[in-house]
Amino acid sequence: MESINLTEQFVVGIVRGSHGISGEFKVESTSGEYEHFERMEEVTLRGSESSRLFKIEQVKTGGNTLYMKLEGINTPEEAARFNGWEIVVPRKYARPLQKGEWYVEDLKGCSVWWTADGTAPAAFSDENLVGKVTNVLEGGSGYLVEISLSEGCTLLAREVKLTKAGKGRTVYVPFKDQFIGKVDVEHKALQLMHLWILE
Repeated sequence: MESINLTEQFVVGIVRGSHGISGEFKVESTSGEYEHFERMEEVTLRGSESSRLFKIEQVKTGGNTLYMKLEGINTPEEAARFNGWEIVVPRKYARPLQKGEWYVEDLKGCSVWWTADGTAPAAFSDENLVGKVTNVLEGGSGYLVEISLSEGCTLLAREVKLTKAGKGRTVYVPFKDQFIGKVDVEHKALQLMHLWILE
């Protein structure tokens, strides 16, 4: 299958099964909104091991469901092959952000710093580095930031060491104001408000 460069691309939906006899499938929007799909001309479907770029033939809504027809997918069986695949688009087609919102892809790779004094991200010192954001996951009561702790971090009660497999410790922090302070995706920095949540 064709290899697609997914730099600056965002997951906007998930294929949720075929619909009808022409190769349409149902789409679940990751944001819960569907208006931005109408502006799209092409999308990338991304599975666990491959990605394919498709031109959009038609997008329509019915109730709270979005239906999408892609060029080259013409039967229910072909559509069913992509069940569970992610729908990925360039930034310009992603849902516009509201104040206090960030794209998950922009948060990934952010350095996580601890400071309780309101220091601006650009002024963080290396001695306050905790780790890096590796993912953002949906939890039961909101989102969780997955943080890979930096080897040798001495801010915690015990120093972080690599495991025998050469991996660092991973922690999950609720993406809530009381735990996450300033977020600066331009400088790839995120402020952690409390160290105790990493123990």
